[in-house]
Amino acid sequence: MSHQENARGPKPKRLTSSRIGIYAFLVIAAAFFLLPFYVMVVTSLKGMPEILKGNIFALPEKPTFEPWVIAWAKACTGVNCDGIRVGVINSFKIMIPSTFVSILLGAINGYALSFWRPKGGNVIFAILLLGAFIPYQVYLYPLVRMLSQVGLYNTLPGIIAVHTIFGLPVMTLLFRNYYVAVPIDLFKAARVDGGGFWTIFFRLMIPMSGPILVVAAILQVTGIWNDFLFGLIFAGRDNLPMTVELNNIVNTTTGTKAYDVNMAATILTAMVPLIVYFVSGRWFVRGIAAGAVKG
Repeated sequence: MSHQENARGPKPKRLTSSRIGIYAFLVIAAAFFLLPFYVMVVTSLKGMPEILKGNIFALPEKPTFEPWVIAWAKACTGVNCDGIRVGVINSFKIMIPSTFVSILLGAINGYALSFWRPKGGNVIFAILLLGAFIPYQVYLYPLVRMLSQVGLYNTLPGIIAVHTIFGLPVMTLLFRNYYVAVPIDLFKAARVDGGGFWTIFFRLMIPMSGPILVVAAILQVTGIWNDFLFGLIFAGRDNLPMTVELNNIVNTTTGTKAYDVNMAATILTAMVPLIVYFVSGRWFVRGIAAGAVKG
């Protein structure tokens, strides 16, 4: 028997009532979440005449990808009929630098708080955590005023700065708790070998941080990609993210509601978080188990 099998324990020889209950719960929970997605997919593959028949659970009689094409390149928000592709590009412009900068700063903060322990570090850490528990709406007006004063309001750097600031408390917490679990002897050995702050960080800590980097990336990518409020208020008309463009398409008041196009646009909007979870889901669990909630 392999080591992996020993770790998991022997497989049950018969189904007990408790296991049947667990399986039943899992099936019901999966159906609860998958049924709306199924309706979205089949609706996006139907034409409007078929949708108006009212059978939302029926498979499409003549599947068509035309709603997807319209949603991507031709759907209208007012007089603008460029689809959601512009919002997709804007979302990537916002998400990539915001994710990278917030993770980098969070890793530096967590590393400094865990090993270098600067004077007043615990107070700063407590203030960061306090900021994470205050509702975002409280900060909106002060942030609008501050960004306006420095010329960053309604700009791409402005919305990137907002996402970086609001992601910093959670990122600092994740990396601080992860690095606390790292043996202090490794850090001391690196110091004896002459390693400084940045040398130890980039050559020792970052290579050891694979699991928590995945956790941080998943949290930031999904959070920033799905954001609506900050994008609406701080991005500006030329940088509206995909979620805002989707809202404008779905809630347009001109013409007949194109449910097929709306469903296709919604699925396209959710595609990036879905892909991230499917590709990185198991590393996310490993990262959490490796120390994301320790300390």
